[in-house]
Amino acid sequence: MDSARALWQRYQDWLYYHAELGFYIDISRMRFTPDFVTDMQPKFDRAFADMKALEAGSIANPDEQRMVGHYWLRSPELAPTEALRHDVTSTIDSIEAFASRVHSGEIHPPNAPKFTDILSIGIGGSALGPQFVAQALAVNSPPLNISFIDNSDPDGIDYVLGQLGDRLTTTLVITISKSGGTPEPNNGMKEVQFAYENAGLDFAKYAVAVTGVGSNLEKLARSKGWLDVFPMHDWVGGRTSELSAVGLLPAALQGIDIRALLDGAKIMDVATRVENIKQNPAALLALVWYFAGNGKGEKDMVVLPYKDRLLLFSRYLQQLVMESLGKEKDLDGKTVHQGIAVYGNKGSTDQHAYVQQLREGVANFFLTFIEVLQDNDRTKSHPEVEPNIYRADSLSGFLQGTRQALYENGRDSITVTIPSVSARSVGALIALYERAVSFYASLINVNAYHQPGVEAGKKAAAKVIALQIQAVKVIEDRGTPMLVEQIATEIDSIDDIEVIYRILRHLHANDRLKMSGDIAKPASLLFSMK
Repeated sequence: MDSARALWQRYQDWLYYHAELGFYIDISRMRFTPDFVTDMQPKFDRAFADMKALEAGSIANPDEQRMVGHYWLRSPELAPTEALRHDVTSTIDSIEAFASRVHSGEIHPPNAPKFTDILSIGIGGSALGPQFVAQALAVNSPPLNISFIDNSDPDGIDYVLGQLGDRLTTTLVITISKSGGTPEPNNGMKEVQFAYENAGLDFAKYAVAVTGVGSNLEKLARSKGWLDVFPMHDWVGGRTSELSAVGLLPAALQGIDIRALLDGAKIMDVATRVENIKQNPAALLALVWYFAGNGKGEKDMVVLPYKDRLLLFSRYLQQLVMESLGKEKDLDGKTVHQGIAVYGNKGSTDQHAYVQQLREGVANFFLTFIEVLQDNDRTKSHPEVEPNIYRADSLSGFLQGTRQALYENGRDSITVTIPSVSARSVGALIALYERAVSFYASLINVNAYHQPGVEAGKKAAAKVIALQIQAVKVIEDRGTPMLVEQIATEIDSIDDIEVIYRILRHLHANDRLKMSGDIAKPASLLFSMK
């Protein structure tokens, strides 16, 4: 075990501090060596070059022949064309103007002076980013409260609508979908539209779209006279879309300072353009991610924010990191099965949950502590929990104690420290991890900006729905009870017999088909219409 003095020196040697943001990055409790950093330098030379090319407008998503330009969202002056620069600035101006008109009541529901709520419908990055920011930056009396529908679960949708209750009549609905054809937001929108119609409300008078230019959703919104449509640029992927209209529109409506979000991200972007590993906070993170997992994702990333407001940060990072880095093939077509698994909750809750295993169980992870120096509301007096010790002191002690106890037992950790949970610091956090993911992807030679596995899942789900339609039609046409094998044979899908069985079981459970026979013997079951 290193001596306390040696650790103190290592902390000073590797501490990164950004004075303008008040950010600290501490990688001293990762056990890399100077030789490791030297060996990584050629890979970083390429990563820095790749980042330059990306920001200059190179085609980074070859599957869709698209540029990747989420950096331009906070620095439009860097966009490669005047048209793109105008798209960014005009969208931000339109968002602020729309939010102002909603807050003033100039835009209002038909039968009330103002909207009271937002219902945001999206999936993946169209939900995770807005949810994270909403919780992180929520105020006690926002101009509009926000709820989310981020799944196709009917019970979940009913719960959200039930919580809104009579406020449905004063709820603004934002549907977020780049293509307009993604099933989950499309399903959610139809459910919500149905609820409005049942309440005798004209859905168009409550609806806003965030979508791709020319998409089916844009065409629908404009043809039906929705309140407004905001663009989701094709060069922004879902997991990096929080600082686009996807996240900025709901944030502005909640009264969050979106210019501060963008400013924090822009400042962090500048810091992460420095072509020196020790002076670049995102490069430092990518360096130790590579070290921890041997460049192969051999260890999981456990994220522990010591702040309730940052609870959803680990969920946000799950998509950003895992969808970007979880790839079967590298850029040379070689099978590599790359990725980093991410999970987490919050401190100090985890000290009473899975820190026991983290300290003494399987050492298949590295930690990232997120430390917040300031209590967000320092104007109120707080009781002492011990003489001259306050709640925030206890929380800080829990973090430092856990960090030390884990390191003493051979568990490595990173600590990211921010001054407070503010719009600027949240914007900077988002940019920091976006940049770290991009650097790490270059280090391991994978494309961070496509998601063939997600697309494969969407295609498989579409096939299941197609099988359901065919199976139900066969049962209707036959008019007599049928075995699963008969149904599968009839629709020429015997290889999908188990999928068909599970479809039929689902329909029976929801009282849409009759089922008879021995439930424990699926092949004996007979299915017929109700």
